[in-house]
Amino acid sequence: MKPILRQVTATPENSFLVRKDKGSEMINTWHYHPELELLLIRKSAGTWLIGNHTGPFGPGDIVLIGPHLPHCFRHETQYANDNTEATGETICVKFLPGIFGRQFMDLPETRGIRECLAASEFGIRINDSIRERIGQLIEKMLDASNGMKLVYLLTILQEMADHGDFTLLSSAGLMQTNGVVDANRIKKVFDYTFSHYAERIQIDDVASLLNMTPQSFCRYFKQKTGKTYVQFLMEVRIGYACRLLTEDEKNVAEICYDCGYNNISHFNHQFKMITATTPLGYKKNSRRTIIQ
Repeated sequence: MKPILRQVTATPENSFLVRKDKGSEMINTWHYHPELELLLIRKSAGTWLIGNHTGPFGPGDIVLIGPHLPHCFRHETQYANDNTEATGETICVKFLPGIFGRQFMDLPETRGIRECLAASEFGIRINDSIRERIGQLIEKMLDASNGMKLVYLLTILQEMADHGDFTLLSSAGLMQTNGVVDANRIKKVFDYTFSHYAERIQIDDVASLLNMTPQSFCRYFKQKTGKTYVQFLMEVRIGYACRLLTEDEKNVAEICYDCGYNNISHFNHQFKMITATTPLGYKKNSRRTIIQ
């Protein structure tokens, strides 16, 4: 799929962008841009699609998305609404790969930063050990002087290089076909899936959205995304289950049915395929992490 290209224009005063988005400002479509994007989820939850990775996000999550890597963030409705108590917030930092200049980046001292920037082509999720520290630095960028914003950005990248505690999200080299028509078609499938994942979804119904036969649709979706539609649907459902297990007091059986499954054994099997643990184990571990 060829996602929508978005340009971020530098100003005479700023070589890169730092902004806070709230509510409906957080909504985006499947897109990419030549800049790297460092995103802090201040207050929101939902599902992100980064390259061919699908997964849940929540408050405090931080991701670094490389240049030209397609992505979108599906925020749950209550966070994407404006001027309510639940209105969500994110802080977005966008910068070009060459922001520090070739001579500086060729120094032996910046080798670790170069490796981090190279790894961003897969999408990077910051892990717990350095997430709070990096989140604090991103927060400081909002009100910092222009010079200090650059210092904070360099510090963030150096923290990542020093600790190396991050997870790569996507596979490289996928979703690079042409055409706005493809972008609109895949967006239609994404929107339908996020609206109906808790229901019984038939391949025939999804294929009819694109006026395709089920066989043609399955080939098309696999070609454009690098995964089958069944796998994508499973990842969306399990991603939602992960959030419910972390934030909700419902038991595993209730969450199973809320996510579109009608068989707990099947739910447990697919959950373990995606997360390498059971729903109950995930729930216990997430609570332990919050307490610590």
